[in-house]
Amino acid sequence: MPKGETIKDLYSEIRKCLFYMIPEKWESIYLYASVIQRDNGEETGEMFFYYFPKSIIKRNPINVYQIPQKFNLNEEEYIKLTDELYNYIKKLRHECQKYDKINWTNITISIENVEFLAEYNCEDLINSIYSNAEIIQKMLKSVKEQETEITYKMQSYAKVKKTISEDKIDLYRDYVSNKNEMENQLELYRDDLNTDCTVKQLSLQICKTDADYSKLHAVFDRINSIQIKVMELLCNLLCKANRIVATF
Repeated sequence: MPKGETIKDLYSEIRKCLFYMIPEKWESIYLYASVIQRDNGEETGEMFFYYFPKSIIKRNPINVYQIPQKFNLNEEEYIKLTDELYNYIKKLRHECQKYDKINWTNITISIENVEFLAEYNCEDLINSIYSNAEIIQKMLKSVKEQETEITYKMQSYAKVKKTISEDKIDLYRDYVSNKNEMENQLELYRDDLNTDCTVKQLSLQICKTDADYSKLHAVFDRINSIQIKVMELLCNLLCKANRIVATF
């Protein structure tokens, strides 16, 4: 593709003309133009473009010659716009000759998603076996093939996207399932911890009770020993009393 600020400016002007000449929203634009320089220096040729209207339902392309009648435009004024666009095409050819020494005879411009592409051809159109109409038909066929390829790629992309979405759903389901399982395990673990705490508390209480019983048992033993001593004292007193009574 040729370089230079002037060429970029001409691309911009061509784009503006096309946008202005199409009075509705569109998906893509395709332009073909030829510029033939005669021996006397005169430049002749022709220009043709068409576009695909923007629509949910795919619509047929509309060519430049259908636009005035379709949208009830002044045909003479529209022809002036067409001539202005073609003059920019010829200026573009002059700049290409000046900067890159490219003597192209015809150019194909495509605009899709605001992306501007220009392809040059240096075919000798004067001695070409193809007529301009045949060249345009070839361009249309090429565009249709590109659209078919794009449609196929979009369908493939949609399938891949669907597969990825399904995989994401499966991963999320696995995540939820694993999360629930982990939460259940944690709950069981908490229950086990609570049970262990209860057992420890009971063990402490049992140990405390055993200690209390041991103390009580010691008290009982002390009481028994005191009772035995008291009984011994009583017996001694009774013996002494009996001896005293016997002396009388």
